[in-house]
Amino acid sequence: MKPDHPPAGIDLDRPNAARAYDWALGGTANWAIDREYGEMALKAYPQLRQATRANRAFLGRAVRFCIENGVTQFLDLGSGIPTMGNVHEIADELDQDSRCVYVDVEPVAVAHARILLEEEGDPDRHAVIHADLCNHRQVWKEAFDTGVLDPDKPIGMLTVAVLHFVPDSTGVADAIRAYRDLLPVGSLYVISHLTDSEVETDTKSQLAQLKEVSKRSSTPGVLRSTEEVRTFFGDFELVEPGLVPVGEWHPDDLDPTVRTAIGGVARKTR
Repeated sequence: MKPDHPPAGIDLDRPNAARAYDWALGGTANWAIDREYGEMALKAYPQLRQATRANRAFLGRAVRFCIENGVTQFLDLGSGIPTMGNVHEIADELDQDSRCVYVDVEPVAVAHARILLEEEGDPDRHAVIHADLCNHRQVWKEAFDTGVLDPDKPIGMLTVAVLHFVPDSTGVADAIRAYRDLLPVGSLYVISHLTDSEVETDTKSQLAQLKEVSKRSSTPGVLRSTEEVRTFFGDFELVEPGLVPVGEWHPDDLDPTVRTAIGGVARKTR
């Protein structure tokens, strides 16, 4: 599902994380520059594909957890390029009335999401917004202007595999704090993030090389410690088992040895 021509605004002079992530998952919404970058990233960090797939599996389990706990509408910030196992597809398996608004700043991600949603033909339940997640006022207004989300019901907010591409200098901490304040009580917040905490020396060195490689892209990476990632949850209550390697969060058949990607879900109780 690749447009004949790149969407307006796309930067093909530098690789992009969303398109490289799509490549790592075996998608087609990427260009040669992204594939070349992906190969360099894979050379720096050989577990890249495994970590990417483990993260995607975590997303599925987290969305199902939300549905099973009565949260059936989602705001997916930094949603990336649609690929197998999108939030709304997972949610619809359990609740045909579930709703989702996708948000991304990458034109390719937005273009593909719109194509996907147009093909499925259900604009009342699913929408996509082209916006920077750090612009919380714009995102929040446009998300509810779609008519998809009910402001009086709990929301499942997701920042999955995106915050490690958003440096502190962007004001991301303040933006996430604002979203937490805006979310209705009972909402769930899902995070996954790359980290070099509690990993072996060789892996830490690989991640440092990956970070250097990422400087060649339009979305340089940020490595945060487990505690730094935890601060994004604020005073929300982490559900068991807390903030852990993604393969260890409500595991099914995943190999839990990928310790560089951590994830968790927290609930707004007040």
